[in-house]
Amino acid sequence: MSGIIEVKHVAERQRYTLLDDGKAIGSAHYRDLDTGTGIDRVFFHTVVDEAYAGQGLAGKLAAFALEDTVALGHKIVAVCPYIKAYTTKRTDEYAQHLVAPTNQHLEILPQA
Repeated sequence: MSGIIEVKHVAERQRYTLLDDGKAIGSAHYRDLDTGTGIDRVFFHTVVDEAYAGQGLAGKLAAFALEDTVALGHKIVAVCPYIKAYTTKRTDEYAQHLVAPTNQHLEILPQA
């Protein structure tokens, strides 16, 4: 780490970005599904630059993204393996906010 590490929500790009002194070093990508009764936020990809590995930054990114999602009143759909593992370790915090992925959730994700 060389500077101030922060996380920002970049809604227009549907991601949370991890920044080191303003330089993007990681992100958690999502898509929102309007279910008619609320928004399900489908997290499908999380990545942190390898140069920053082992510093707990993926956890910082995940915590910010999930707390923001909950604060907005949205449900969490953990398709991304990292977000799924993170929420599994913190069941007490996130269990009531989790929704199991359905075909409808998967259909809104970008195609590889």
